[in-house]
Amino acid sequence: MEHPLLPTSPKDPIPIPYLRRRTQTQTHRIPSKNSNIKKTHRPRQLTRTGNLHEAISAIESGSAVQPGDYLSLLQSCIDADSIDHGRRLHSSLGDSLADPDPFVATKLVSMYAKCGTLAEARQVFDAMPHRNLFAWSAMIGGCSREQRWEEVVGLFHRMMREGAASPDAFLLPKILQACANLADLATGRLLHSLAVRKGFLASAHVANSVLALYAKCGELALARRFFEKLDRRDPVSWNSIISGHCQAGENEEARRVFEEMVREGAEPSLVTWNILIGSYNQCGRPELAIELMEEMRRSGISPDVVTWTSMISGLAQNCRPGEAFDLFREMLLSEVKPNGMTVAAVVSASADARSLKRGKELHSYAARTGCLASVLVGNSLVDMYAKCGRLEDAQRVFDGIAEKDVFTWNSMIGGYALAGYCGRAHELFSEMESFGVRRNAVTWNVMISGHIQNGDEDRAMDLFRRMEEEGVRRNTASWNTLIAGSLQNGLVDRGLRIFRQMQADSVRPNSVTVLSVLPVCANLVSASKVKEVHASTLRSGLRSAAPVANALIDAYSNSGDLGSARALFDGLRSRDPASWASMISGCVLHGRSRLALDMFSRMEEEGVEPNHSVFASAIGAYALEGMVEEGKKLFDSMVEEHRLSPGMEHYRGMVELFGRAGRLREASELVETMPVDPDSTVWSALFTAARVHGDVETASFAAENLFRLDPEDTTLQRLTSSLQVMSGAAKSGGDSSKMRKPNRGGSHGCCWIEVGNKVHTFSNGERPTDDNMEAKLAEINGMEEKIRRRSTSVREGSAIDVEEEEVAGVHSEKLAMAFGLINMSGARSVRVLKSVRMCRDCHAVAESVSEAYGCDVLIKDPERLHHFRGGECSCRGYW
Repeated sequence: MEHPLLPTSPKDPIPIPYLRRRTQTQTHRIPSKNSNIKKTHRPRQLTRTGNLHEAISAIESGSAVQPGDYLSLLQSCIDADSIDHGRRLHSSLGDSLADPDPFVATKLVSMYAKCGTLAEARQVFDAMPHRNLFAWSAMIGGCSREQRWEEVVGLFHRMMREGAASPDAFLLPKILQACANLADLATGRLLHSLAVRKGFLASAHVANSVLALYAKCGELALARRFFEKLDRRDPVSWNSIISGHCQAGENEEARRVFEEMVREGAEPSLVTWNILIGSYNQCGRPELAIELMEEMRRSGISPDVVTWTSMISGLAQNCRPGEAFDLFREMLLSEVKPNGMTVAAVVSASADARSLKRGKELHSYAARTGCLASVLVGNSLVDMYAKCGRLEDAQRVFDGIAEKDVFTWNSMIGGYALAGYCGRAHELFSEMESFGVRRNAVTWNVMISGHIQNGDEDRAMDLFRRMEEEGVRRNTASWNTLIAGSLQNGLVDRGLRIFRQMQADSVRPNSVTVLSVLPVCANLVSASKVKEVHASTLRSGLRSAAPVANALIDAYSNSGDLGSARALFDGLRSRDPASWASMISGCVLHGRSRLALDMFSRMEEEGVEPNHSVFASAIGAYALEGMVEEGKKLFDSMVEEHRLSPGMEHYRGMVELFGRAGRLREASELVETMPVDPDSTVWSALFTAARVHGDVETASFAAENLFRLDPEDTTLQRLTSSLQVMSGAAKSGGDSSKMRKPNRGGSHGCCWIEVGNKVHTFSNGERPTDDNMEAKLAEINGMEEKIRRRSTSVREGSAIDVEEEEVAGVHSEKLAMAFGLINMSGARSVRVLKSVRMCRDCHAVAESVSEAYGCDVLIKDPERLHHFRGGECSCRGYW
């Protein structure tokens, strides 16, 4: 009869292999009262003096024992962790087990479970005619110790169906722990109900287990309500609620609860600190984890091996291998000895940094300290040598690992596959199961990734299809591998199709999926795709993940939708420096410099430390506003007060700051005195400044350096040629030998525009194909004629038409604008992506279109985003 708490019966536990039957010659009867008293006492005396082997030998030789003596002997087997002695003792019971003492049988279950042989424990347990609470506790406790959570829950359901026993306050937490690890909220709620009815919530252990269940299952609202009702909150209670917020990615809320804990007088334990430190490392904020570690030290708690390992892993996983090595050295100087996980973490940092020298040093350290016995260390060494291109060394380490697990095989297969040796990788892939190691999803994924990286998408797709045919479920990482590979190979449409199919197959994207897909959607002709990806993050519960939210803000800004970016930013519960950087950068991109500076001030008021990206955007905002002195002060503050080294983006911003203000001498001096060689972005900024202000000499100097970096830049060739013609250098016989002649073989300019979820392409020189386009283009051309008549100096000073000599005909952005205006419907914006720099005439036309039609016109060329609104452009005439 089913238990009333359990309306549906779960499946019975998986049968355990049968232990061989004991023969009559192996049995020994429990002696009668007439047995020799000395024989009865001898095993007991031997056990008390620690002679377990002799005690069991005495029993096997005929010495009589009482059930109580068996209990003592079995406990001695447990204490000595001796399964062999336990089996001999079990055999000596023989026929007496036909109607066994329930306490002896329970002790046998406990002995087998605690000595690590659950199969034998289960056989004794299943053979018991009557199982009391202690027997259930012994069996469930053994499965719990081995983290066999499904069996724990299965045994609980069986216990309730049989109805002879019910969990007590000691057993209940073990079952709740299993439910938490399986995210089995339904069974967990039943256990909570049981605890309430039996009054077990008075036990702190039970109450904390219920709290941990809700927190681990992501039911934070329930967890918080339960937490608030606790009569007494101990450190375990606080740790559970803090851990729940960390697990949900709500680190700021976790920190708030931590501070509440301190205010209420509860002393944070080492475990509490480690939970927070580990969470910040996992979410990509190792700098905050380091601050917490220092704060922990100041509070009088020294880091343990878990703290050090978490910090080293966090730095390694967040692409900061140098700091991971430094921290490892600091750990060696402390009194905390690294374990295998620590060494594996720092070896992984060497692998990611492709630092063979450090990897070899760590290999030697592991050999000296005995850490090579750890399969984790062996696996990380295989991975390190493979990533450093030393496949022979990787193979040597692989061959030397006695007990290879699936991670060992995956590391070696991945090393060969990603190095292009897919044939050798496939050999290992095929033979690993003959060594008793079953291929898992990661094994398939590394093979798929290897084929994709070697350009064999068809083979990769074939493996992807075969996975489930061979009983391996495709996980999110499998889909991510295909998506990322397609996008990296330029197959954007295919990558997006796979992304959609993934969701159609009910596989939820994770942050890796979203961060792979968003960059290819972050342009003016993919605005609808950004919304599609955003919707998928809401369905998948990824909205609260900071990297995803920040990437969405970037994507909306780059696709021309600053309003959605701002709405998303304002809705964030917590904002890290990257959130501010994304929003401020978006404001500058769209010419909203005043808003950008206001947000920068607000960021400082909230105590958020600006990072490199924030400073670069703020300098750009000062450049747009013409606030040169303020921009200079900010640059100096970044270096002197914040101790940040300027990057190319900062130097480029400073050149534009000086250039927009016409201070070309200072711009040139800055470029010439840079401590590193300027890259093309810096030279391009100087060239633009000189071109806009008609400084041919400086423009020529910048152009020569740009040609040196990119000799095939045909747009630059046309610009410099036009600049010389405009300045009269050619007519005056000036030395133009260094200047390149325009390359007439370059590709014609073209534009793309998205209408109705379809991208349309227009090329220079095309003619309208229908009456609507013809009429709309005539309107636009009429605007251009008015502009020409109004301005007599369109081609004077700094005005240069990039495409005027390229082709005769209509420029592609005019065609795209005409098409966009015809199909604008409810949208009040036209968004165009352009392959070459926009010309002066088309820029003026776009200004007029935005004013005449009352719409936003966004045109992104290789130089910048032009956001036209009400007859004005975000570039303010500078590009």
